[in-house]
Amino acid sequence: MCQDCKDFIKKGSKILDLGCGSGIISNEFQKFFKANLLGIDITDQRIEKIPFQIFDGLKIPFPENYFDLTLINYVLHHTADPMALLKEAKRVSKKIIIFEDLPEGFLAKLRCFLHQLSYNLFFQKEKRKFNFKTKKEWERVFEKMGLKVIESKRVFPPLNLIDLIYRILFVLEKV
Repeated sequence: MCQDCKDFIKKGSKILDLGCGSGIISNEFQKFFKANLLGIDITDQRIEKIPFQIFDGLKIPFPENYFDLTLINYVLHHTADPMALLKEAKRVSKKIIIFEDLPEGFLAKLRCFLHQLSYNLFFQKEKRKFNFKTKKEWERVFEKMGLKVIESKRVFPPLNLIDLIYRILFVLEKV
């Protein structure tokens, strides 16, 4: 993931990892980019010791353009209102980097459905529909929100038979 982002993140950047989860990816980005990184999430599930703050899942508690970029790794499909979260990410940072699963093709749609089913079964107190979107749907959302796609590329090895989902990287800037 760091290699996929190396053309878009400067060394020493101030990065917000929105929905950092375990902190494993945060830790790798922090080391690779020698970044000043902060992870935030609605619960503390860290297994890596990274700078961290709990937030309410709605309002990111930082002023406008506080971060050079916000990193959102496979989080948006889990949120009740991904557009509201994107609006907050846009507010607090100059650039947004998103990794997301796409329900494109039969096997990817099946994998997204199974992911939602298993996550609701094992991790959610209440069953919730995920917000998986196609590439075109995300691009319409970004355009409507005043975010320009400066890069989008598949980050999933096309012949990987173990994990049959379509994954994409979006790099966004404010318009």
